[in-house]
Amino acid sequence: MAFTWSPTLETGNQTIDSQHKELIKAINNLLDACQQGQAQDKVGPTLDFLISYTKKHFAEEEALQIRSNYPDFQNHRKLHESLLKTVNDLSADMKKNGPTPVFVNNFIRNVGDWLVSHIKKEDAKVAAHIKNNC
Repeated sequence: MAFTWSPTLETGNQTIDSQHKELIKAINNLLDACQQGQAQDKVGPTLDFLISYTKKHFAEEEALQIRSNYPDFQNHRKLHESLLKTVNDLSADMKKNGPTPVFVNNFIRNVGDWLVSHIKKEDAKVAAHIKNNC
């Protein structure tokens, strides 16, 4: 199951949107590697990139929230921390058990689906706040 960028995911903030596109691309790269039987070679490095890029994205997005005095900043930050923990847990599981079907399903549900939902609900609110307050 690939994730597709669509207008429903656009926040209207060019920086945030371009970073979200990169995250979705990384998720799809990981899923493609699993589907093409290249999981052993590509899943580890793709997960490492995803962890690194997610940290970078969250730091930049949180800096925008601080600069604009986003009122729900602390809650938003907790959501980010939760996803990072999930990705790290999935990475540890993959290293221990390999890219099993259970891993892939957990990855889709806990990272891919989470990200899409987070963009539509939470990041849309952040982008609207930034647009109206900066």
